Amino acid sequence: MDLLETYRRGLAEFTDRVEQVGPGQWSDPTPCRDWDVRTLVNHVVSEDRWSVALLAGRTPEEVGGRYDHDQLGSDPHAAAREAAAQAELAFTHPAALDRTVMLSAGPTPADEYLHQLLAEHLIHGWDLAVATGTDPRLDPDAVAECARWFRARVSDYQRGELVRTGVDVPADADEQDRLLAAFGRDPDWTP
Repeated sequence: MDLLETYRRGLAEFTDRVEQVGPGQWSDPTPCRDWDVRTLVNHVVSEDRWSVALLAGRTPEEVGGRYDHDQLGSDPHAAAREAAAQAELAFTHPAALDRTVMLSAGPTPADEYLHQLLAEHLIHGWDLAVATGTDPRLDPDAVAECARWFRARVSDYQRGELVRTGVDVPADADEQDRLLAAFGRDPDWTP
């Protein structure tokens, strides 16, 4: 499957899960240590807004702390929809995937950045689903693409302490559970 289409599906899946968050669930715990549901959604919305700025050629220094504060306001559902729509539009702009974006780690090909965002939406989409009690199954094509991409990067992510280590899954675990474990998630996590 095409990377952009896979990203779009992961983005839509995450946004659909945000739509299912009930009024009393925003302070519920998530698999992300010290993050409640609102903090998790705010993080992903912030990443979506960053992607628009970075694809437009801005540097992290130019963006500064613009997205460090609350991005959800009084209507988190609308904020998530709007940020996702803008991020999708930025990546579907002609030649967007041919660009190089400036990340804090340095110049990065846009398709590599898109893989990072695919992982962001998938993994945090699962976090959100299990935190709120909705269906945690992820798009299998997106899982396969993310897993293929992440295999070559898992050691870097662990060294950079971007994912937790030491999560074991049974030998017969499915691809989604293996991907979650690679990102430091316990596939059996419950609130």
